[in-house]
Amino acid sequence: MKVENRNEKLVKIPINSFKLEGILNLPERAKGIVIFAHGSGSSRFSLRNSFVARVLQNANFGTLLFDLLTREEDRIYENRFDINLLTQRLMIATKWVKNYPETKDMKIGYFGASTGAAAALQADAEMCSASAIVSRGGRPDLAENYLSKVKAPTLLIVGEYDDIVLELNRRAYNKILTEKKLVIIPKATHLFEEPGALEEVARLAREWFSNYLG
Repeated sequence: MKVENRNEKLVKIPINSFKLEGILNLPERAKGIVIFAHGSGSSRFSLRNSFVARVLQNANFGTLLFDLLTREEDRIYENRFDINLLTQRLMIATKWVKNYPETKDMKIGYFGASTGAAAALQADAEMCSASAIVSRGGRPDLAENYLSKVKAPTLLIVGEYDDIVLELNRRAYNKILTEKKLVIIPKATHLFEEPGALEEVARLAREWFSNYLG
């Protein structure tokens, strides 16, 4: 039997003539809120991001997992790598959070995976919207022209065996001028499916957000 989570609710974020659906979870004493920017082909139901979100919720952070694309848009492969489009959607969701009565006074963090990490970095560069950013197996290189403008303290997490993405993160790390850290998870691949790998990602994210959103 599924147990109802009273802190969780389905929300709809207006985007022009349509709405993007999201899952908002607000613990009673939420000390900040983390907006998740999913990677290409993923959604608010991502098992990996949902796991990280639960760890953050247990640490009294609010979370918003939402779809950056509609189902129809996601069917067009090119949209998944349209960083400008993903960034615009993330910025609209950020403005929604800033106007939502229960979250309007909270500090905001971004947790980005894959292409979602690029959107998170670009969104912060454009609107200085976040107090902290965490990238999991991200593609910060896709926001290359914005990296030097990022203001939020940024944590890049990459698997040791995710060779190409690791090299791309190393190059991006050198272009980020704000407070930053690159953590390599030993023996982990791109999806962090190895025993304990995703748990380590969640622990690192919790600590990073605790430092800057608490």
